Amino acid sequence: MTGPVENPAPAETPGDVHRALERGEICLIDVREPGEFAQQRISGALLFPLSTFNARFLPTGGRPIVFCCGTGKRSAAAFEMARRDGVAVRSHLDGGLLAWRGARLPVFETDPTTGAIRCV
Repeated sequence: MTGPVENPAPAETPGDVHRALERGEICLIDVREPGEFAQQRISGALLFPLSTFNARFLPTGGRPIVFCCGTGKRSAAAFEMARRDGVAVRSHLDGGLLAWRGARLPVFETDPTTGAIRCV
């Protein structure tokens, strides 16, 4: 049995992340796999899959990093890995893309039948 996490990854709401992203205050890193990212993604997010994660190569552009994924589990793991490697990170998206969509924030989707990309 495991005990409670001492310093869990700080989580930000979809609305807070959206506002920070629009103002150019953060670097949003999506840690899902390429196929997931191709199907649906947040505009401005950069793909950096957890399966090949190496915190030393995180692109930041000098902005604080916020991680996102589908539900918030992988992004919290990425946060912990980066923090353990000494990389300055800000937070992760609470509830992931699922919460983002639930907040009715825009995403880009690829239509699987036509390959067309649309903002929904």
